[in-house]
Amino acid sequence: MAINRNINYINKDFADYRSQLINFSQTYFPNTYSDFDASSIGMMFIEQASYVGDVLSFYLDNQVQETYLQYARQNNNIFELAYMFNYKPKVTGLATVDIDFYQLLPAKTLPSTEIVPDYDYSLFVGANTTVSTRLGGNYIIEDPVDFTVSSSQDPTTVSIAQISSGNPTYYLLKKTRKATSGTIQTTTFTFGDFQEFPTVDINNGSISHIIDIFDTDGNEYFEVDHLGQELVYTALKNSNTNDPNNYQDSDDAPYLLQTKQVQRRFATRFKSDSQLQIQFGSGNPSDTDEEVTPNPKNVGLGLPFERNKLTTAYSPTNFIFTNTYGVAPTNTTLTVRYLTGGGVTSNVPANSLIVPLTSGVKFLASSLNASTAQYIFDSFATNNPDAATGGQNGDTLLEIRQNSLSNYNTQLRNVTADDYLIRALSMPPKYGGVSKAFIQKPLVNNTGADLDLYVLTQNTNNNLITTSTTLKNNLKGYLNQYRMIGDTISIKDGFVVNIGIEFEVIISPNYNNNEVLNACITRLINYFNIDNWQINQPIIMRELYSIIDNIPGTQSVKNVLIVNKTGTNTGYSEYAYDINGATQNGVVYPSLDPCIFEVKYPTDDILGRIVTL
Repeated sequence: MAINRNINYINKDFADYRSQLINFSQTYFPNTYSDFDASSIGMMFIEQASYVGDVLSFYLDNQVQETYLQYARQNNNIFELAYMFNYKPKVTGLATVDIDFYQLLPAKTLPSTEIVPDYDYSLFVGANTTVSTRLGGNYIIEDPVDFTVSSSQDPTTVSIAQISSGNPTYYLLKKTRKATSGTIQTTTFTFGDFQEFPTVDINNGSISHIIDIFDTDGNEYFEVDHLGQELVYTALKNSNTNDPNNYQDSDDAPYLLQTKQVQRRFATRFKSDSQLQIQFGSGNPSDTDEEVTPNPKNVGLGLPFERNKLTTAYSPTNFIFTNTYGVAPTNTTLTVRYLTGGGVTSNVPANSLIVPLTSGVKFLASSLNASTAQYIFDSFATNNPDAATGGQNGDTLLEIRQNSLSNYNTQLRNVTADDYLIRALSMPPKYGGVSKAFIQKPLVNNTGADLDLYVLTQNTNNNLITTSTTLKNNLKGYLNQYRMIGDTISIKDGFVVNIGIEFEVIISPNYNNNEVLNACITRLINYFNIDNWQINQPIIMRELYSIIDNIPGTQSVKNVLIVNKTGTNTGYSEYAYDINGATQNGVVYPSLDPCIFEVKYPTDDILGRIVTL
């Protein structure tokens, strides 16, 4: 009769295995073996078995541990687990810096005898142009530099460079671009016959990202977050040709945000800190069978648009074998450009980016005077007035863990109202900049929207203006990629209420009246700087009294008055506002319709008067 032996499954290490095996032998084989001396042959076998059990337990525990992001220790496992949480680890941190681009322009005389810059000699600096440093290393500009474009988001500073006989002969133009550290690398990959979801690896340290991929025929492959994403966003210059209806809005929206449906696409993932994998789709470029859900009426009819794969036409997984995930490169060679570099060494000091690589610099106009064009081309220069910052050595293992968990919670989606607000303010500036934004649930829901987003922009004088239609369309397209399914956002214009400040102050003896008064006005100008104010922010009167009262030489503040400034003929907002009616308990409240208080002309609208006791 078989004996039902009790087996203990909680032993994990050598000592526990040894003790349990001895106890097992004494319990079930008392008459068979009894020599448990450390030097006996039986103990040799028991300890060998304990050793094997300890080693197996160690590897089993480690295998289980490596499946948990919080406890994994091997780099490749941590990278793989990070992608399960939809987080792409950073293997390098690129430094950023503002680079000033300069060029001269000759003067020309108009038929009206007015002397203006001749923009026919304007230079164009292409995207991804490299600027070298005297300390070694390179910086890359992502956005092109077009000296013919001047807007509130992309201003061109023009000054007189040379004068002859009292008239300007040359002008100096300056534009500023954000640049990132790095060096552009190029590699190629050759593909043969069709293969689903092909992958290639780039083995190089400090890889930042892929710049672009082109095949032999000049077709571009676009990077997406996942292969199921078929829409990408592109920038189109806001011009009369590209948008005849709204090109007048190019001042605050230099580029149009457009969506583009692409079949040729790829996704990337880091397999380690020095290996980047690129994966392509599963569609065959020569296969016309691209429908995800077939129409039964078209099956087997012999028509050009029929489904020809009858064996898989009705398979639930049929979409995998179509171009839904993009096409796979077939019988072609891909040229891949990618960016490497970064790290703490890329934080170069100011005035070190002085050597432009002019391969990406050209004239847009033709039929130019050769000697003048050469002189203008030689005048092209760059400089960084401030030091570069932000360069770091990539994510540590701890940072990968923490960032992965945080990213999984947000999933790059706008969930709360604040999420939409932050996204609106972070839209890339080439599509137009939102200066002020405020979001709330509709007070009267007559549009069916879940949220009302109120926005304002600024002109070149830093004054608030109504947001253009083009910028709103760009913002709508930008927010749409982060929008939760079912969320609807109505983008509306915020209201600007122009105000002035009038105050009376008593000056202490032995102080210069004008100096104290000017100090009070300067402090109020800084306080009402529009950069410090947001939509629906109230004015707290006691703060104004405190600001003036804390100026050295101020004995007391007798009175502070907020007045409404209105009238489009004088440059103010058209909206009148009852300041007295909106003031309660020393607080000037904004209206129910979201508005912002603006001192438009600080030197004229902030007035002080000295009074006596």
